[in-house]
Amino acid sequence: MFDKRLMRESKPVWKFLILSIALSIGIALLAVAQAWFFSRVAAMVFLEGAMLKDTWNSLGMILLIIGLRAVLQWASEISAFEAASLIKLNLRGELLKHIVSLGPIYARGERAGELITTVTEGIDSLEDYFAKYLPQLLLAAGIPLLILVFVFPRDWKSGLILLATGPLIPIFMILIGKLAEKKSLQQWQNLSWMSAHFLDVLKGLPTLKVFGRSKDQTRVIQKVSDSFRKSTLSVLRVAFLSALMLEFLATISTALVAVTIGLRLVNGTLTFSAGLFLLLLAPEFYTPLRTLGLNFHAGLSGKNAAERIFEILDYPLQTEPGLRTNPIIASNHSITFRNVNLVYQTGEPSALKDINFTLTPGEQIALVGPSGAGKTSVAQLLLGFINPASGEIEVNGADLKTMNLETWREQIAYVPQNPHLFAGTIADNIRFGRPAATLAEVKRAAEEASAHDFIMKLPDGYETYLGEEGAGLSGGQAQRIALARAFLKDAPILILDEATSNLDLESESLIQEALKRLLRGRTALIVAHRLDTVFQAQRILVLDQGQILEEGTHEDLLKGRGLYLRLLQQYRGETG
Repeated sequence: MFDKRLMRESKPVWKFLILSIALSIGIALLAVAQAWFFSRVAAMVFLEGAMLKDTWNSLGMILLIIGLRAVLQWASEISAFEAASLIKLNLRGELLKHIVSLGPIYARGERAGELITTVTEGIDSLEDYFAKYLPQLLLAAGIPLLILVFVFPRDWKSGLILLATGPLIPIFMILIGKLAEKKSLQQWQNLSWMSAHFLDVLKGLPTLKVFGRSKDQTRVIQKVSDSFRKSTLSVLRVAFLSALMLEFLATISTALVAVTIGLRLVNGTLTFSAGLFLLLLAPEFYTPLRTLGLNFHAGLSGKNAAERIFEILDYPLQTEPGLRTNPIIASNHSITFRNVNLVYQTGEPSALKDINFTLTPGEQIALVGPSGAGKTSVAQLLLGFINPASGEIEVNGADLKTMNLETWREQIAYVPQNPHLFAGTIADNIRFGRPAATLAEVKRAAEEASAHDFIMKLPDGYETYLGEEGAGLSGGQAQRIALARAFLKDAPILILDEATSNLDLESESLIQEALKRLLRGRTALIVAHRLDTVFQAQRILVLDQGQILEEGTHEDLLKGRGLYLRLLQQYRGETG
């Protein structure tokens, strides 16, 4: 059960895997030596009447071999687990990097709990694949052949029995494995679905409480958990069945060797020493095959997890990183959307159609329109989260697709509708704007964002620890923290995406004052539903169904008596 992609991932650590296999072969050779010395001591004591002093050297060698086998076994396991740990580290880093490169659009289309399970449990399940299953797969082919090299010269009949019965174990393992593979895949899918559903329930707990549906979800979680329990027990039943069959075959095969050796010992056609030596080697012949069977299910779990991991890694990036080499850095930026069209998924209607406008240095443009008009899509295109299906976005004459996105985003301050605050202190959350900022600079940015006063009223001020997603702060306070990040970053380009929506009047007033300070002297793209936030924009673009229908100043658009006027009347509660 080789997986080619997993084999490629193991290339950097083959030296550890080879060392583990070499040590295991050394253990097998020591087992042969131990059997030889033990059979020799037994023959000397029981047939030749040797005393303890006559067998002291052989007994000493047996003790030394036992000690060496223990040391080599320890070193072999350490080497295998070191290889597995390095592969896990590299693959987890590669997977996380790819998910981050895919951006928020990809993550939004996936279930967060399932992604978390893949990155954690999925990667961890590869440990047994590389540390146990893969080395044992090679050893199961090599060690029995090595044992036969010592068996055939002494007794070809016992060698033929081993050679004939040995393949029965992998054959039955494959047959049972076919059944186990489907059940193991179902178990992994149930685990992923359970994790995703549980995270959804935790994030939506307030809504469930308000609508009185929390008990319903408790029953759903119980049902999902029970489904996972049943799939796990189903896999374990197959695992126990395979273990039983492997032990049964190995025992019967060893018994066949023992019977034939016993008959020839009785008939005097085989010496006692040789017979005991062969009998001791028989279990060593089957041990690698039995161990492979026991690790077969670990290999299945790793392979099933790997399929999902590589499915994510194979998801194409919008633009290959190697093509983004243009490091545009300037204090002033001219941004042009030229015939830009956007389709999120093949077969879906266009989210944006023939978007054309230019944002000149220092200019502030507002995007307005009904929900689903495409306003946020324009902001996401400018941030480089997605690429247009056709058309170009140019920055100072250069195509955005050719630009280094990290360099480009360093020049943008982004304040979203629902800013994400991380578990940590308030100061740490503000420092996302500039990680190297001093506490004095953090406080100055908070003052500009009208956040300093409420922060100082908190128990530990700027060192107050926030829970996940800013637990402990109101929506307006969280928005001011996000504005403080933008002030601290002090970037020449500003993108505001519904920055004043869903706020109380006091918070809105404070944020409006902070926005005026933040917008001063900056090139800005303002996305808004609340139309009183866009009056100060130098130009307003009115979007509907992915198209720009109107363009101009507030006064010009009112005179046009088009969609903008209707939106404004709806916002003010006027009938027309």
